[in-house]
Amino acid sequence: MSSTGLWSRFKKGLQKTSDQLGGQIKDLFLNRKLDANTLDDLEDLLIQGDIGVETASQLRQAIANQKFDAETSEMTIRNVLAAEIEKILEPVAQPFSIPKTNQTQIILIVGVNGSGKTTTISKLAKQCLDQGLTVELAACDTFRAAAVEQLQVWGERLKIPVYTAPDGADAAGLAFEAVTKAMENKANVLFVDTAGRLHNKEGLMSELQKIIRVIKKVDVLAPHQTLLVLDATTGQNAHNQVSVFQQMAGVTGLIVTKLDGTARGGVVVSLAGKYKLPIHALGVGEQAEDLQPFKAHDFAVTLVGLE
Repeated sequence: MSSTGLWSRFKKGLQKTSDQLGGQIKDLFLNRKLDANTLDDLEDLLIQGDIGVETASQLRQAIANQKFDAETSEMTIRNVLAAEIEKILEPVAQPFSIPKTNQTQIILIVGVNGSGKTTTISKLAKQCLDQGLTVELAACDTFRAAAVEQLQVWGERLKIPVYTAPDGADAAGLAFEAVTKAMENKANVLFVDTAGRLHNKEGLMSELQKIIRVIKKVDVLAPHQTLLVLDATTGQNAHNQVSVFQQMAGVTGLIVTKLDGTARGGVVVSLAGKYKLPIHALGVGEQAEDLQPFKAHDFAVTLVGLE
């Protein structure tokens, strides 16, 4: 798909967030001068848009430091706001990639129930195949038959192997087998799907840590990447998930899904500001092309309604 087509899909996916936040900013400056009260109201709007208290305060201060006069237009304010948001996002905007190496890259995918892990894996697998890489999948969500079946369907569609085990089987045992076989096959990439885990359930998180320990018995450097899939519709609750999964599983990067179904896309900015973790991609729909590399400028200008 052309870059123009991808940009159009991206804009459409962020429409709810852009319409709400961009529209509210425009309304805020209607027949109002730029003063301390207006800046306070702007900060409140940013917080309501899930940009977070700390980041909203930082953005308010950045605009105040510009020392604009009272007649400054709302378009000028939006341009400055977009530029400041881009500064926060730029360091973490790192598209997902597989390094060129002879070693099978083990990519662990984690997240809570319903975040879109399995769908995200299928999209990442398709992207890797398009780059000429050999890909295999491990369906380690052995608690949910539907998740295994979904991955098998994608495996058949993409013509790639999927390692499975019976319902309720030991997920760590399957992970060990999958990693061993993928390395024997000299696959470029193995994506390991895991059961959706509530970040506040200690037993389930311990089980995830067991999978990681077992994988390391095969390759001490694995998993080479641990990607946390976040559902944007959860808003600020995403912070709790990042904090716990980072501590328990050593998260190396984030993928934010379902941005097309929410007006809470501002949470991406607060996550970037607080955790400084790479944000590899954004999900703005169901098609493979709807998982797009995260681009700081595109996101910032769309977020405040400039595009």
